[in-house]
Amino acid sequence: MFIYLCKKIAIPGNVRLRCISWNKDQGFIACGGEDGLLKVLKLETQTDEAKIKGLAAPSNLSVNQTLEGHSGSVQVVTWNEQYQKLTTSDQNGLIIVWMLYKGAWYEEMINNRNKSVVRSMSWNADGKKICIVYEDGAVIVGSVDGNRIWGKDLKGTHLCHVAWSSDSKVLLFGMSNGEIHIYDNQGNFIVKMKLSCLVNVTGAFSIAGIHWYHGTEGYIEPDCPCLAVCYDNGRCQIMRDENDHNPVLIDTGMNVVCIQWNHCGSVLAVAGSLKTTSQDKDVNIVQFYTPFGEHLRTLKVPGKQISALSWEGSGLKIALAVDSYIYFANIRPDYKWGYCSNTVVYAYTRPDRPEYCVVFWDTKNNEKYVKYVKSLISITTYGDFCVLATKADENQPQYVLVLCNSIGTPLDPKYIDIGPLFVTMTKTHVIAASKEAFYVWQYRVAKKLTAMEFNQVARTRKEGRERIYHVDDTPSGSAGGHLDYSRAIEFQGTRDPICAITASDKMLLVGRESGTLQHYSLPSVGMVQKFTLNCHAYQLSLNCNSSRVAVIDLSGVLTFFDLDTRVVTSTGEQMVGEQLKLERKDVWDMKWAKDNPDLFAMMEKTRMYVFRNLDPEEPIQTSGYICNFEDLEIKSVLLDEILKNPEHPNKDYIINFEIRSLRDSRALIEKVGIEESSQFIEDNPHPRLWRLLAEAALQKLDLQTAEQAFVRCRDYQGIKFVKRLGNLQSESMKQAEVAAYFSRFEEAERMYLDMDRRDLAIGLRIKLGDWFRVLQLLKTGSGDSDDALLEQAHNAIGDYFADRQKWLNAVQYYVQGRNQERLAECYYMLEDYQGLENLANSLPENNKLLPDIAYMFVRVGMCEQAVSAFLKCNRPKDAVDTCVHLNQWDKAVELAKNHNMKEIGSLLARYASHLLEKNKIFDAIELYRKANYFFEAAKLMFKIADEESKKRTKPLRVKKLYVLSALLIEQCHEQIQNAQKGKVKGKSSEAASALAGLLEEDVLSSTNRFADNAWRGAEAYHFFILAQRQLYKGSVQAALKTALHLRDYEDIIPAVEIYSLLALCACANRAFDICSKAFVKLESLETLRPEQRQQYEDLALEIFTRHSPKSNKKSDLDDMLDSIDGKLPVCVATGDPILEQRFWMCSVCKHCMKPKEASSRSFCPLCHSTI
Repeated sequence: MFIYLCKKIAIPGNVRLRCISWNKDQGFIACGGEDGLLKVLKLETQTDEAKIKGLAAPSNLSVNQTLEGHSGSVQVVTWNEQYQKLTTSDQNGLIIVWMLYKGAWYEEMINNRNKSVVRSMSWNADGKKICIVYEDGAVIVGSVDGNRIWGKDLKGTHLCHVAWSSDSKVLLFGMSNGEIHIYDNQGNFIVKMKLSCLVNVTGAFSIAGIHWYHGTEGYIEPDCPCLAVCYDNGRCQIMRDENDHNPVLIDTGMNVVCIQWNHCGSVLAVAGSLKTTSQDKDVNIVQFYTPFGEHLRTLKVPGKQISALSWEGSGLKIALAVDSYIYFANIRPDYKWGYCSNTVVYAYTRPDRPEYCVVFWDTKNNEKYVKYVKSLISITTYGDFCVLATKADENQPQYVLVLCNSIGTPLDPKYIDIGPLFVTMTKTHVIAASKEAFYVWQYRVAKKLTAMEFNQVARTRKEGRERIYHVDDTPSGSAGGHLDYSRAIEFQGTRDPICAITASDKMLLVGRESGTLQHYSLPSVGMVQKFTLNCHAYQLSLNCNSSRVAVIDLSGVLTFFDLDTRVVTSTGEQMVGEQLKLERKDVWDMKWAKDNPDLFAMMEKTRMYVFRNLDPEEPIQTSGYICNFEDLEIKSVLLDEILKNPEHPNKDYIINFEIRSLRDSRALIEKVGIEESSQFIEDNPHPRLWRLLAEAALQKLDLQTAEQAFVRCRDYQGIKFVKRLGNLQSESMKQAEVAAYFSRFEEAERMYLDMDRRDLAIGLRIKLGDWFRVLQLLKTGSGDSDDALLEQAHNAIGDYFADRQKWLNAVQYYVQGRNQERLAECYYMLEDYQGLENLANSLPENNKLLPDIAYMFVRVGMCEQAVSAFLKCNRPKDAVDTCVHLNQWDKAVELAKNHNMKEIGSLLARYASHLLEKNKIFDAIELYRKANYFFEAAKLMFKIADEESKKRTKPLRVKKLYVLSALLIEQCHEQIQNAQKGKVKGKSSEAASALAGLLEEDVLSSTNRFADNAWRGAEAYHFFILAQRQLYKGSVQAALKTALHLRDYEDIIPAVEIYSLLALCACANRAFDICSKAFVKLESLETLRPEQRQQYEDLALEIFTRHSPKSNKKSDLDDMLDSIDGKLPVCVATGDPILEQRFWMCSVCKHCMKPKEASSRSFCPLCHSTI
């Protein structure tokens, strides 16, 4: 940063000032002094000179009001910005709160305790509470509307300072003995603050100031120190919070009277006086420090005694109360910024984020790109690229250099182990330096790298693209140099640290604090020469041919050193390098011209000077930072204004200045003529001036002068253009071409149309890409040759709308332009699938667009349309794959069969096994069923039924599963018979097909037990359920008959359940012989546990001791036993054998039922098919 005094205001009557405070929001300055002096001032910039913005704009006092009310010396003034109030107090203890009304300040409240004097007052961060401390230890906390919240008397203490924490939960009280006590916001004592800065201090001391930055503009680093405490003996400590045991310690070495943070907590100003050895009187100075204790600048202030200071709200000015004067100093901050490829890169902090917000603002297109970067150290730019230097990790001393392009995309990050305090870059190198070492990185930005090239880059990375050197080394440049941090850091510092660096394509200059300037060659990095400067360099800058270096020292003095001059000393030795005589003071920025080694621009206070051969032109009033100096034009950016509202940068804050030779040449051409100005440009040659002359000559169709000027400025396109103009016969044609050359396209088009050359007007608009105008021009004319152009125009306009995602508009133009490919894309984006289907139907077979349309349908799950499109372009394989992908297996099988594809079976098997692995058995069954693989589906269904049966699930559920299995087997049989019918032709087809079907079924039955009698499982559970229903209904004889059938199904239903049910039915029917046999069977079952077997035996004994195991009703069961032997069919409705000749048979399961039962039912009791 750079600081200089810029204005002085005298207080009438030579009244000494005691305090000053600058309102951060409204810009009012309140100053209090002896004899009750209280003034409110306001500095405002004059708006009549609209061109001059920022600090350079002249300012005057718009408000100068004296506030009457205090009689004693005004000692404390403090603002409440949120509620626009001013609070003041004097030596008599009188407190007045002032309010703003119609542009003037009036008393609102008065308070006088009459006991003691107010030493300090502080509003909290949101402006709702004020804390007032009196010298006698009284503390009052009041609200903004004047009500007292609480009061406390800290007995035995003398208070002198107070400060709120940012969250208003903590109060700091400074005592007159130098102690600082920490209290909560209710006035309860917590602890004394540890004051590390006072270790080994002897003698009396008192607190000069406590200032706690509240984070209103964000912090420059996460966990940044923000609480500053300073003593009158010059000792200062900056803490992260009130309990920080490791604060930043500073010894300012001066008598301090006042301290204050700037608006964003990045700079601490410490005001006081310093005893000088040469003079008896003290010198007033203001020291500026970072939150980490680094000294930035020193400002000397005239006068006897400085009493107070206050920052302006933007941090660009500081007000100093000295004797009976207010001095104003301008501050030129060291912003983190750069300029590359029409892009201004700048960083700022935000209160809602811990990182820096880095904005890449493209000034040409007025677009901005934002990146958030943690612990940003600096921004360096060159050409099209930018390097962001950041800290990698808070806990480790590692740093990152991130190479970015002009929109903030990171291209290549490099981790380094030295702190990049100074960074510079050239077209090929990035150089970063700490105080004792510098790191050289030869960066490479590839447009596109193949995998092989990328690997080569990775291999060569260590082979010389990165090197590090200690500043005390003298590298020869021949050795490659290595990335050896231990070698560079093992020196652990140097007696003569680095203070500035700069580089060009062929040299690197390293400035050291002693004034030594070390010259290294690039890219080899060999020590060439050491020069001696007469100052401690702060900023170095090389001109475009590396012949001169500009040096700005710490106090803002600009000097120049010629690196090529050879001087013979008085001893006869020949020396290289010479200090030039030019010297300028108060310089804070400078930039060499990119295309002229003798041309540079510099900023001196609020004036910009342009120098040619060390001679200055007249200055320009501006406070901008110089971005670029090229083509006799200086581009400057008003960063101060941009950073007042960094989220919305304004193009008005980019200012272009033309230097005098360019202005003079333009004036000569306009007023005198081409020939005379040609002579002036000959005397002051520059490509920009020759181009100016060429353009002026073109306007007047002086082709000879234009060609000569284009030759002088090496503009090959210009020369070709002049040659083409020379070949044109018509004068008006030439004028039209010139108008187009100067981007006056409307004028050129009008000229072409006046000449009846519509074709040229259309050609011009095509070159410009203005297809809307092309379409208009085409519609105004006639001719068959325009049809192709008309299509092209429609398609181009369609592209215009499609690029902006206005698909509906694009469709209209693509239809007219017959662009089926883009039309398909638009329909797809609009989700107009009907339109897409119509388009596919309208395309001829094997059209190259059909597969793309088919894949569009696939992506949205429209199988039928996708298949249709694939078949139309003769791609049945893709059609089948689509059906499989969309789970339309029946369609897939049908397609595979129609197109004789063999792989469908394996595909199905693969998918089914995938489903089975995921235990999705029902999905697999459904898959097989849809694909007409009924036998495979039946196998899986039988498996499920068996498993459910073993789990002893509800019998009805198991029956349903067995019925489904059997139905699948029936479908399988039907499929085989149908297939055989199709194969065999001729008269004997029925018999042959039946025989073939039977043979296939035999094969099936031999491979699976269920295929032989698919209905056994269903029968078993049907009779099992029927018997129990009949038993519970009281039809015991029918139940016994049904239960007897179950003896054939021991392989399906557990025997213990069958014979338990049979014994129960027989006992209920008093058929004790059957009951006895059932008990015998139960007792002989090996699956029973001994205790279960004992229970059966006890029950049998109990039954058969009462009833003989014989039955009188045996004859009734003869028919039943015959049917069991297989002689008679069984009725599935009742379980009775069917004795009649006529009976009903189900068409699906082939089971029988008595006619009487069949007439009363709608469904088959076994398979539930419709009767």
